[in-house]
Amino acid sequence: MKKILHTLILLLVVSAFSYAQTAKKEAKETKKQVDTEVQEIQNVNGPQMVFEELVVDYGEVDKGSDPLRKFHFTNLGTEPLVIKQAKGSCGCTVPDYPKEPIMPGESSAIDVRYDTNRVGPFTKTITLTTNMGEEKVVLTIKGKVNMPPKEESVPAKEKSIF
Repeated sequence: MKKILHTLILLLVVSAFSYAQTAKKEAKETKKQVDTEVQEIQNVNGPQMVFEELVVDYGEVDKGSDPLRKFHFTNLGTEPLVIKQAKGSCGCTVPDYPKEPIMPGESSAIDVRYDTNRVGPFTKTITLTTNMGEEKVVLTIKGKVNMPPKEESVPAKEKSIF
């Protein structure tokens, strides 16, 4: 019985060690792949706009809440990045963008304001025209605007005639 127990424990330890080595190897390979992709982006001639995220989720917000969200980006290219135009998909989505060139290695943000007085779910886009080429950059905001909870009214005290 002891031999079987010792054999099972030894087998368990060996398999755990083997799994740990495999996980470390996979993590190293993933890191190497990410580093290679970043290096490829940095080797691009011309401007290269890289966003932290292309979709910003407002989540569920109350009517009239803070409308501002930001899309942060970095110019990982070799030349200054110029944003020529930023256009919302409708009048309820208003983007504001840096008008001056963003130098290589510098970061900035696109500010987007959505009209949170419009109740209901929404998905809107912001289209950027830049000096990176003919392709446009499309950013997305989404979320849901809820009506604020109704305040319960207390009935007024009735006047008595006596």
